[in-house]
Amino acid sequence: MNGEAGVVLNINSVARDAGGFLTVSGQIKNTGEKAFGNTAAWRGNELNASGVSVAGVNLVDKVGKKRYYVLRDTEGRCLCTTGVVIIEAGQSVPFFAQFPAPPASTSEVEFNFPTFASASLKISG
Repeated sequence: MNGEAGVVLNINSVARDAGGFLTVSGQIKNTGEKAFGNTAAWRGNELNASGVSVAGVNLVDKVGKKRYYVLRDTEGRCLCTTGVVIIEAGQSVPFFAQFPAPPASTSEVEFNFPTFASASLKISG
């Protein structure tokens, strides 16, 4: 997925976990020539304990007509990548976000990451 200013998101896996969760993981890479620091939109609109994070990502099950948001722990922190403020030119940063798993019959979801175009993802497991 291509974002702004040469930032690219590569999804490595979309897998169901035994506990009933779905984890999306990959890498965010700055292929541009300058440092990228426009990560505020990645947090989403809600105020939460996660601070700088990718808590603004979500999944949409178009068949089941349901949207899934990033899970939170008991203190309100997202179960996702945090602390990404600046990505230097050429730098890659690991990315993950954990969601409630859609029904087993759902094999594909739309992945929405602020500042990137939406992408269709196939679920494994």
